[in-house]
Parts: sequence; C-alpha cells; structure tokens
Amino acid sequence: MKYETIIIDRRELETLKQLFSSSHNKYDKTYRLSFEKLVNELKDAKIMDNTELPEDIIRFNSIVTIKTAFNEQRTYQIVTPEKSDLANNKISVLAPMGLALFGYAQNDTIDWQFPTGINTIEIIKVKNSKTL
Repeated sequence: MKYETIIIDRRELETLKQLFSSSHNKYDKTYRLSFEKLVNELKDAKIMDNTELPEDIIRFNSIVTIKTAFNEQRTYQIVTPEKSDLANNKISVLAPMGLALFGYAQNDTIDWQFPTGINTIEIIKVKNSKTL
C-alpha cells in the first residue's frame, strides 16, 4: 500500500457516511461484507482536507484504471449512487468495486469480496479533476 492506509477527504467522508446510512444495499450479504471491510479500514484511515490530499487517491469522481485477477484492464469513474451508469463505466461508490477502491492510491493492490468471491485488483492509474 503506497500510503500505508487509505486516505479520505474530510467532507467526502461525511458524504460517504450519509450514503451508508441511507443505502438499501446494506442488507445484501456481499454489499454488507464490503461495507464492513471499508468501515474497518476507515478506523485507521488518514482523514485530510481537500487541499492536502495526494492527487492519486481514489475519491468521488475519480477515473480509475484497474487490472483484475483475470488480467483485464477496465476504466471506471467512481460516483455517487444516483450518477451510477454502468453503460458509461460510472460505478457507484456503494457498489462492491466502488467500496473496494475508495481511498486507495495508484499502484496499490487490494483483495476484496465481490459477488464472485475474493478478487485481487491492481490500481493502474488514477485521474482526479486536478489531473484530468
């Protein structure tokens, strides 16, 4: 892990908490496992102001290129649930993939529980509004 822990913008953390509390997905087993893992990671997360956040941290609206366990590269934008649009590669932060990536950085490799089981994801590239 590049920064030893996940890093999250202070205001985005509050938005994430609000999304968690209003989510209907939290009753689904796979989503619940993803929620619980992120909640556990948040206990040790580094919370920063927007101006201090490294440019390669995955956050709301980040465009992320990943490599899956099947050696496939995919690019997604992490968005709030109402902006989710899989046809345009926009995934909700509350989807298992969104939960898995949020707060991690470019070049991190993570293992996460998905509906198909535990998979490894390598984060190849992260673009944020500063770097777009």
